[in-house]
Amino acid sequence: MIGKIMIGKTFAGCIRYAVSKKDAVILNADGIRTDQMSHTIADFNMQRKSNPSLGMAVGHIALSWSSNDLSLLTDEKMVQVAEEYLERMKILNTQYLIVRHHDSQNPHLHLIYNRVDNEGKTIPDNFMKSRNVKVCKDLTIKHGFFLSAGKESVNEKRLTGTDKLKYELYHAIKVTSSKVKSMDELQKELAKQGITLHYKYKSGTGEIQGISFSKGEFKFKGSEIDRSLSFANLSKTIDMQASQFREPVFFNKQSQEENPWYAEDWDEPEDDDEGGYDNSDVISLERQPAETNKPSLADQLRMAVQGISINIAPEPEPKRRRKDNNTLGDERNK
Repeated sequence: MIGKIMIGKTFAGCIRYAVSKKDAVILNADGIRTDQMSHTIADFNMQRKSNPSLGMAVGHIALSWSSNDLSLLTDEKMVQVAEEYLERMKILNTQYLIVRHHDSQNPHLHLIYNRVDNEGKTIPDNFMKSRNVKVCKDLTIKHGFFLSAGKESVNEKRLTGTDKLKYELYHAIKVTSSKVKSMDELQKELAKQGITLHYKYKSGTGEIQGISFSKGEFKFKGSEIDRSLSFANLSKTIDMQASQFREPVFFNKQSQEENPWYAEDWDEPEDDDEGGYDNSDVISLERQPAETNKPSLADQLRMAVQGISINIAPEPEPKRRRKDNNTLGDERNK
């Protein structure tokens, strides 16, 4: 279940759209006559005159469900949910009209209400969009309606305006972020697509607190497009991707086929800007001159890794010349 909130100036146009639609059915109303369309419009306009300073007096909400909920949504059930929705949205003590449409696969209705209540006071519209999201989710869970798995299941062909742009940004950012290794790279790649990345910094510091994206004249917070596109979630995902390109080569007891360190014809790696090895980190495997029968340095390394004991007799110390007493005496007499 989702709700789309609209506010307008004239009741006549809104009511004609809702009631004149093919197969439209008035399910319920309060404080107005429904025998004729002209009476309905007149009753709404009569009450708005008690607060003439309020120009945008027309409240219009479209409530829509998944086609999976069709079997649950009798007219009585839709009225029950719509009235519960009005109560939770704090749209109380005012005129309203509930009209069901049958012109699409998704069951939906139109809720028209007077923002001038029965006492002439204004029904505020601040925080309505955020409250609408929470109320729709709560009612979906409470009544056992179909809960969408995510943005991938939305029928994007029916989206218009900012909703359509949000989904375009969502797909562009998701695809691009899966191919980069840093936030700077993401910023550059998105710029090529006409999307600007903006950072929000903590006051007086260089600490990043949030992120937003803009295209043309529209700008949205990352979390407003999707929770996965908040700065914390997006930077974490990109850092994890970057780490896959920095896998170190460990010197351990693997076979020659599994680890190139043990291949005799393996070339020494060049300097690696991503934290790899330079030439000073590599153990040379060139064979030493065969002056003796002892194994070369390369053979000793391989045998040690393979767990083979090496017993090499120590080289004898060089013999020192022994001087006899006569020689020593001659040297002292000099």
